Amino acid sequence: MSSPTNSSPRVAQLQRETSESSIELSLNLDGTGVSDIQTSVPFYDHLLTAFAKHSLTDLTVRARGDIDIDVHHTVEDIGIVLGQAIKQALGDKSGISRYGDALVPLDEALVQAVVDISGRPYLVHQGEPAGFEFHLIGGHFTGSMVRHVFEAITFHSAMTVHVTVMGGRDPHHIAEAEFKAFARAFRQAKALDPLVSGIPSTKGAL
Repeated sequence: MSSPTNSSPRVAQLQRETSESSIELSLNLDGTGVSDIQTSVPFYDHLLTAFAKHSLTDLTVRARGDIDIDVHHTVEDIGIVLGQAIKQALGDKSGISRYGDALVPLDEALVQAVVDISGRPYLVHQGEPAGFEFHLIGGHFTGSMVRHVFEAITFHSAMTVHVTVMGGRDPHHIAEAEFKAFARAFRQAKALDPLVSGIPSTKGAL
Protein backbone atom coordinates (compact mmCIF):
# COMPACT_ATOMS: atom_id res chain seq x y z
CA MET A 1 0.00 0.00 0.00
CA SER A 2 1.40 3.37 -0.99
CA SER A 3 1.29 6.37 1.33
CA PRO A 4 0.51 10.03 0.70
CA THR A 5 3.52 12.01 -0.44
CA ASN A 6 2.33 15.15 1.33
CA SER A 7 4.18 14.98 4.66
CA SER A 8 4.45 18.71 5.35
CA PRO A 9 2.16 20.27 7.98
CA ARG A 10 -0.97 21.49 6.23
CA VAL A 11 -1.27 24.80 8.02
CA ALA A 12 -1.63 28.46 7.10
CA GLN A 13 -1.63 31.80 8.90
CA LEU A 14 -2.78 34.92 7.06
CA GLN A 15 -3.63 38.57 7.68
CA ARG A 16 -5.69 40.99 5.61
CA GLU A 17 -6.01 44.73 6.27
CA THR A 18 -8.30 47.07 4.35
CA SER A 19 -10.14 50.26 5.17
CA GLU A 20 -13.21 48.08 5.79
CA SER A 21 -11.87 45.18 7.86
CA SER A 22 -8.92 43.72 9.72
CA ILE A 23 -8.58 39.94 9.75
CA GLU A 24 -6.17 37.44 11.28
CA LEU A 25 -6.79 33.78 10.49
CA SER A 26 -4.93 30.55 11.08
CA LEU A 27 -5.91 26.98 10.28
CA ASN A 28 -4.69 23.42 10.42
CA LEU A 29 -6.29 21.06 7.90
CA ASP A 30 -5.19 18.05 9.93
CA GLY A 31 -6.73 19.18 13.19
CA THR A 32 -9.63 17.90 15.27
CA GLY A 33 -12.11 20.72 14.74
CA VAL A 34 -10.97 23.00 17.56
CA SER A 35 -11.94 26.61 16.89
CA ASP A 36 -11.67 30.07 18.39
CA ILE A 37 -13.81 32.40 16.29
CA GLN A 38 -14.37 36.09 16.97
CA THR A 39 -15.66 37.87 13.89
CA SER A 40 -17.82 40.51 15.64
CA VAL A 41 -20.81 38.95 13.79
CA PRO A 42 -22.27 36.37 16.22
CA PHE A 43 -24.19 34.18 13.77
CA TYR A 44 -21.14 34.04 11.50
CA ASP A 45 -19.12 32.87 14.51
CA HIS A 46 -21.69 30.09 14.86
CA LEU A 47 -21.42 29.06 11.19
CA LEU A 48 -17.60 29.08 11.12
CA THR A 49 -17.49 27.10 14.37
CA ALA A 50 -19.73 24.50 12.73
CA PHE A 51 -17.49 24.46 9.64
CA ALA A 52 -14.38 23.86 11.76
CA LYS A 53 -16.02 21.16 13.86
CA HIS A 54 -17.46 19.16 11.00
CA SER A 55 -14.49 19.51 8.64
CA LEU A 56 -11.98 18.59 11.38
CA THR A 57 -10.12 21.83 10.68
CA ASP A 58 -8.58 23.73 13.56
CA LEU A 59 -9.51 27.36 12.95
CA THR A 60 -8.78 30.64 14.67
CA VAL A 61 -10.28 33.92 13.44
CA ARG A 62 -9.97 37.45 14.80
CA ALA A 63 -11.77 40.11 12.82
CA ARG A 64 -12.87 43.71 13.16
CA GLY A 65 -14.79 45.65 10.55
CA ASP A 66 -17.26 48.38 9.74
CA ILE A 67 -20.27 46.39 10.94
CA ASP A 68 -21.88 49.68 11.98
CA ILE A 69 -22.42 50.15 8.22
CA ASP A 70 -23.16 46.52 7.33
CA VAL A 71 -21.76 43.07 8.09
CA HIS A 72 -21.13 42.47 4.37
CA HIS A 73 -17.50 43.65 4.22
CA THR A 74 -16.37 41.73 7.29
CA VAL A 75 -18.22 38.53 6.39
CA GLU A 76 -17.01 38.46 2.78
CA ASP A 77 -13.42 39.41 3.64
CA ILE A 78 -13.19 36.55 6.13
CA GLY A 79 -14.42 34.21 3.39
CA ILE A 80 -11.66 35.53 1.12
CA VAL A 81 -8.96 34.91 3.73
CA LEU A 82 -10.35 31.48 4.61
CA GLY A 83 -10.23 30.49 0.94
CA GLN A 84 -6.66 31.76 0.60
CA ALA A 85 -5.61 29.88 3.73
CA ILE A 86 -7.19 26.63 2.50
CA LYS A 87 -5.35 26.93 -0.81
CA GLN A 88 -2.04 27.65 0.90
CA ALA A 89 -2.42 24.82 3.42
CA LEU A 90 -3.29 22.27 0.73
CA GLY A 91 0.09 22.82 -0.93
CA ASP A 92 0.51 20.79 -4.12
CA LYS A 93 -2.46 18.58 -3.07
CA SER A 94 -0.48 15.36 -3.33
CA GLY A 95 -2.08 12.40 -1.59
CA ILE A 96 -5.53 13.94 -1.11
CA SER A 97 -8.82 12.23 -1.83
CA ARG A 98 -9.79 15.31 -3.88
CA TYR A 99 -13.58 14.68 -3.97
CA GLY A 100 -16.14 14.88 -1.20
CA ASP A 101 -19.91 14.53 -1.03
CA ALA A 102 -22.20 15.06 1.97
CA LEU A 103 -25.93 15.14 2.64
CA VAL A 104 -26.76 16.87 5.93
CA PRO A 105 -30.12 17.42 7.66
CA LEU A 106 -30.93 19.95 10.35
CA ASP A 107 -34.48 19.31 11.48
CA GLU A 108 -36.64 20.19 8.44
CA ALA A 109 -33.67 21.47 6.36
CA LEU A 110 -31.70 19.18 4.07
CA VAL A 111 -28.59 20.22 2.11
CA GLN A 112 -26.21 18.40 -0.22
CA ALA A 113 -22.67 19.66 -0.83
CA VAL A 114 -20.11 18.30 -3.26
CA VAL A 115 -16.47 19.46 -3.28
CA ASP A 116 -13.72 18.94 -5.84
CA ILE A 117 -10.31 20.33 -4.90
CA SER A 118 -9.80 20.91 -8.59
CA GLY A 119 -7.67 24.02 -8.94
CA ARG A 120 -10.62 25.51 -10.85
CA PRO A 121 -12.87 27.88 -8.91
CA TYR A 122 -16.52 27.24 -9.70
CA LEU A 123 -19.61 27.55 -7.50
CA VAL A 124 -23.08 26.16 -8.11
CA HIS A 125 -25.38 27.32 -5.30
CA GLN A 126 -29.08 26.68 -5.57
CA GLY A 127 -32.34 25.76 -3.87
CA GLU A 128 -32.65 28.38 -1.14
CA PRO A 129 -36.34 29.30 -0.76
CA ALA A 130 -37.66 32.56 -2.17
CA GLY A 131 -36.95 35.45 0.17
CA PHE A 132 -34.18 33.64 2.04
CA GLU A 133 -31.62 36.21 0.91
CA PHE A 134 -33.58 39.02 2.60
CA HIS A 135 -34.12 37.29 5.94
CA LEU A 136 -32.22 38.62 8.96
CA ILE A 137 -30.85 35.68 10.92
CA GLY A 138 -30.08 36.64 14.49
CA GLY A 139 -31.13 40.17 13.64
CA HIS A 140 -27.93 41.04 11.77
CA PHE A 141 -26.85 38.35 9.29
CA THR A 142 -28.82 38.43 6.05
CA GLY A 143 -29.41 35.20 4.14
CA SER A 144 -27.64 36.65 1.09
CA MET A 145 -24.37 36.47 3.03
CA VAL A 146 -24.36 32.67 2.79
CA ARG A 147 -23.83 32.75 -0.96
CA HIS A 148 -21.26 35.55 -0.65
CA VAL A 149 -19.20 33.42 1.74
CA PHE A 150 -19.28 30.39 -0.54
CA GLU A 151 -18.33 32.57 -3.52
CA ALA A 152 -15.35 33.99 -1.62
CA ILE A 153 -14.13 30.63 -0.32
CA THR A 154 -14.58 28.88 -3.67
CA PHE A 155 -12.82 31.53 -5.74
CA HIS A 156 -9.85 32.01 -3.42
CA SER A 157 -9.32 28.32 -2.62
CA ALA A 158 -9.68 27.33 -6.31
CA MET A 159 -12.20 24.60 -5.54
CA THR A 160 -15.30 23.47 -7.36
CA VAL A 161 -18.25 23.51 -4.96
CA HIS A 162 -21.89 22.55 -5.45
CA VAL A 163 -24.32 23.40 -2.64
CA THR A 164 -27.96 22.43 -3.10
CA VAL A 165 -30.70 23.16 -0.57
CA MET A 166 -33.09 20.24 -1.01
CA GLY A 167 -35.60 21.41 1.57
CA GLY A 168 -36.07 23.71 4.50
CA ARG A 169 -38.22 26.38 6.11
CA ASP A 170 -36.27 27.99 8.96
CA PRO A 171 -33.50 30.31 7.63
CA HIS A 172 -31.23 29.51 10.58
CA HIS A 173 -31.54 25.78 9.91
CA ILE A 174 -30.97 26.21 6.18
CA ALA A 175 -27.82 28.35 6.59
CA GLU A 176 -26.35 26.06 9.24
CA ALA A 177 -27.07 22.93 7.21
CA GLU A 178 -25.34 24.53 4.20
CA PHE A 179 -22.17 25.15 6.21
CA LYS A 180 -22.23 21.71 7.82
CA ALA A 181 -22.74 19.97 4.48
CA PHE A 182 -19.92 21.96 2.93
CA ALA A 183 -17.72 21.12 5.92
CA ARG A 184 -18.43 17.39 5.68
CA ALA A 185 -17.77 17.33 1.94
CA PHE A 186 -14.55 19.33 2.37
CA ARG A 187 -13.46 16.95 5.14
CA GLN A 188 -13.62 14.04 2.70
CA ALA A 189 -11.95 15.94 -0.12
CA LYS A 190 -8.97 17.20 1.89
CA ALA A 191 -8.34 13.85 3.59
CA LEU A 192 -5.04 12.16 2.88
CA ASP A 193 -5.78 8.82 1.21
CA PRO A 194 -3.16 6.08 1.73
CA LEU A 195 -4.10 4.60 -1.65
CA VAL A 196 -3.30 7.81 -3.53
CA SER A 197 0.22 8.24 -4.85
CA GLY A 198 1.08 11.78 -5.89
CA ILE A 199 -1.45 14.24 -7.22
CA PRO A 200 -4.90 12.76 -8.00
CA SER A 201 -5.20 14.08 -11.54
CA THR A 202 -4.27 12.67 -14.93
CA LYS A 203 -2.80 16.12 -15.73
CA GLY A 204 -0.31 15.76 -12.89
CA ALA A 205 -1.36 19.05 -11.29
CA LEU A 206 -4.36 20.54 -9.52
